[in-house]
Amino acid sequence: MRFALIWSEVASGLRRNASMVVSVILVTFISLTFVGAAVLLQMQIGQMKSYWYDRAQVAIYMCTDFSSPDACPGGEATQEQIDGVKAELDSSTLSPFIDEYFFEDRDAAFANFQDQFKGNPVAESVTPDYLNQTYWVNLVDPSQSDVLIESLTGIAGVEGVTDQRSYLDQIFSVLNAASYTAIGIAALMLVAAVLLIATTIRLSAFSRRRELGIMRLVGASNRFIQTPFILEGVFAALIGSILAGGAVVAIVHFFVQNYLAKNLQFTSFVGIDDALVVVPILLVVGVVLAALSANFAITRYLKV
Repeated sequence: MRFALIWSEVASGLRRNASMVVSVILVTFISLTFVGAAVLLQMQIGQMKSYWYDRAQVAIYMCTDFSSPDACPGGEATQEQIDGVKAELDSSTLSPFIDEYFFEDRDAAFANFQDQFKGNPVAESVTPDYLNQTYWVNLVDPSQSDVLIESLTGIAGVEGVTDQRSYLDQIFSVLNAASYTAIGIAALMLVAAVLLIATTIRLSAFSRRRELGIMRLVGASNRFIQTPFILEGVFAALIGSILAGGAVVAIVHFFVQNYLAKNLQFTSFVGIDDALVVVPILLVVGVVLAALSANFAITRYLKV
């Protein structure tokens, strides 16, 4: 009987404040969707880092006739210098760090350049002489690229040694900035949701102040009085959380998996399994924040 009475009070409060309840649902939905998107973006960055860092190579660029005199005072790398770099890669000092490597001569570099910039006017003005002959090295542990860079930088015939991860770091820094921005917006939206829930509960309590007065006179405890109001906030936030969870799953399914993954097949993307990990987090966050804000609001109201 006590349980039925509480739920009847909850239903009555939801009907009386339908517009405010809808507002809570929408704000919770939008804010938690941002939270879910931010979490997924961090997961995506982690997957892309794992995918690309394992494939990142160290490029050893040999000198050309067009190289800077400071880096290549002797001009174009000779065959002897090219063989010297190969000997260094095969040496007992560097070979334990190297998984595999291959040499790209000018013809191969030119073919790759033409394929990469096909249709671009730049490709028509470049000849093989402009391109470096290059050793491409895959490391056993890509994080140990400094060993290779320190050992080969400054060797005769070598224009420069570059770790491709340095280019990836710039990309990931931009993605991280976008992720932090999404987290910031989500935090502001959550604050707005908490304040709106608290305001809704206070208005609901004010509209039922006569009933609350009677309940106090007949000896109802504060917990009994507070529970329906807390459940109202939790119910509205739960609906918003469920909608946010559905939106996160839909984003991953329709946009990430059915669009990005099909059009950008050169990297790894988050999947439905990742989205299903995020959904329970959103539900817990929505319910907990609603319960805390509603409890705080009705407690303060009853003390006034």
